[in-house]
Amino acid sequence: MSISFEGRVAIVTGAGGGLGKQHALELGKRGAKVVVNDLGGSVDGTGGSASAAELVAQEIVENGGTAIANGASVTDLDAVQGMVDDTMSKWGRIDIVVNNAGILRDKTFAKMELANWHAVIDVHLTGSLNVTKCVWPIMIEQNYGRLVMTTSTSGLFGNFGQSNYGAAKLGLVGFMNTLRFEGAKYNVFTNSIAPIAATRMTVDLPGFEDSAEKLAPELVTPAVVFLCSDQAPNGRIIQAAGGRYYSADVRENVGVDLGAGTSVEDIADNIETILDMSENKGILERTPHR
Repeated sequence: MSISFEGRVAIVTGAGGGLGKQHALELGKRGAKVVVNDLGGSVDGTGGSASAAELVAQEIVENGGTAIANGASVTDLDAVQGMVDDTMSKWGRIDIVVNNAGILRDKTFAKMELANWHAVIDVHLTGSLNVTKCVWPIMIEQNYGRLVMTTSTSGLFGNFGQSNYGAAKLGLVGFMNTLRFEGAKYNVFTNSIAPIAATRMTVDLPGFEDSAEKLAPELVTPAVVFLCSDQAPNGRIIQAAGGRYYSADVRENVGVDLGAGTSVEDIADNIETILDMSENKGILERTPHR
């Protein structure tokens, strides 16, 4: 079954290169009108230029699609609102948002300056908040929306030297987990992609030295574009790496009911059961608290 985005309008952040560029190109190829957003800064978020976004938008147009470039920083709420307002003025709706913009400022926790913690949180987590907050009422009103958060295995499972990045990326999963409930009755679905790809952000990381072809960004894009479609699930995490696609989730086990008057010693005596996440001990799917 061919998936088309004719009549849909998409915003892709951080789309001047790497993963975001591939997502924007594929959405444009499949008929979406695309806002190619990119500040045009360096990997650590410094600097800025609209040229990267303009080149991607131009490529979409040259391939027969429809696109405009936007250079707003996702950390600037007023600029993001301006981007959303401009999109609505031009095309009258916003159906899809891929929150892809990100930066890296890796250091071990002991050596990391707090400014680098806040900078990474601001782009990944607060930047995704800003874009989502501005489009949310539009999607609720039109009774349709597809939101994709870009999480990471660094957030899901941890990674040396990435406490700031990992915290931001897992924060996006928490954000998704609430939005999936609040948007469901309005046909606004929120999912996450956890990509592993060779981009300028990863080229200097261990294990990525000779991975340009094996971990090409365009091998992540099919999963992202599916999450942008009418057939998307709601509240799921898809991981994508070199043509392999698999899921991650947050689960809890049955544990043990120790009742009232539980002591620290009772916890110690039952810790193996409390921590046992094997299937034969029973895994429960978490339902939202009301």
